[in-house]
Amino acid sequence: MSLERAYEAYQKAATDEPNNFEFYRNSLIKTFEYTLETCGKLLRKRLEPFFAGRMAVDALTFKDVFREAHHRGLLDEETAERWETYRDHRNRTAHEYGLELAEKAVSNMDTFIQDAQNLKEIIEHE
Repeated sequence: MSLERAYEAYQKAATDEPNNFEFYRNSLIKTFEYTLETCGKLLRKRLEPFFAGRMAVDALTFKDVFREAHHRGLLDEETAERWETYRDHRNRTAHEYGLELAEKAVSNMDTFIQDAQNLKEIIEHE
């Protein structure tokens, strides 16, 4: 929900508060990063029953978690690939700076929010 609120504020600031637009964009990107990390952690927990133990799941990289979710039938291939792309965007925005990177991360926000909502349903459905 906080991601949705940050995105709405960002969109509103684009027209209503151009002097504060950068602040809202940066806030949205940080909320995106937090949401992405949370989704990965929660999906790890959802994958635990497929593994011998928690340590095996914890050994997976972030992208491997989503590949494994696809392999286990929790995500389709296209969705798993989008999550990998989201991770790439997060890594770039966290370690590099610039308007182009920020705008690229924000450009897929509608899809990311929908994927996060769908993932919530998958995680809650055990």
